[in-house]
Amino acid sequence: EVQLQASGGGLVQAGGSLRLSCAASGFTFDDYGIGWFRQAPGKEREGVSYISNGGGSTFYADSVKGRFTISRDGAKKTVYLQMNSLKPEDTALYYCAKRRRTETYSNIWLWMLNHEYDYWGQGTLVTVSS
Repeated sequence: EVQLQASGGGLVQAGGSLRLSCAASGFTFDDYGIGWFRQAPGKEREGVSYISNGGGSTFYADSVKGRFTISRDGAKKTVYLQMNSLKPEDTALYYCAKRRRTETYSNIWLWMLNHEYDYWGQGTLVTVSS
């Protein structure tokens, strides 16, 4: 059974940092890219960051570039999202998700699309106070 367990959320002041973790199980971890998404109240879920199956390629939404860093540890089957310089607009429920298919040059650029993912974690809440 595929499982993704997101953790690490919490309440932090603006300018602070958090590190989210996504622990994966039930599939060959090294074969699939993992994405982080977030959904704020009243808004649609949006792609935040993505790391390719081998970790060689990373992508970020413009809103988080330079502040967030994604990484993965194959031995621990875990993907991390280090979030620095947090802003109140980063407040959201954060989800990690497993890419539906293996990557190719032509499809890796589709990482921000929700339908590219087949399994989702339960979400971890990040609240940034001003």
